[in-house]
Amino acid sequence: MDTLSYKTISANKETATKEWVVVDATGQVLGRLGAKVAKLLRGKYKPNFTPNADCGDNVIIINADKVVLTGNKWTDRVYLRHTGYPGGQREMTPARLMARPNGEEKLLKKVVKGMLPKNRLAAKQLANLYVYAGCEHKHEAQSPKSIDINLLK
Repeated sequence: MDTLSYKTISANKETATKEWVVVDATGQVLGRLGAKVAKLLRGKYKPNFTPNADCGDNVIIINADKVVLTGNKWTDRVYLRHTGYPGGQREMTPARLMARPNGEEKLLKKVVKGMLPKNRLAAKQLANLYVYAGCEHKHEAQSPKSIDINLLK
């Protein structure tokens, strides 16, 4: 019996095969898009997924301004933060966040960050996410491949 064929292969920073992918957010529901992008960033769609290594892809999201929220979530959902001072609780709705400069990027990064683990590796994986409001992006030199996010589970 060959015992070498049963060894578990763990990926690390040197052996990970990172790719560049483009995701079109036109008409996509925000939470479902965020969950699939978080899995892409972690590398969970790859056969050599390792939880303690950054083996995920670099993800470019285009048309982030055309993302959809169902129901009245644009105005009823509330994101809370605290300044650290007494009485310093601030709230923000997705509609108000989208109206701000770079609001599309801030909203999508906030959603994806909440779906990643809460550790230092997640901060590195979130740095591999690039969000653009329009259909133009500046990563043509990396020759990213376009994927249909609806085909992923």
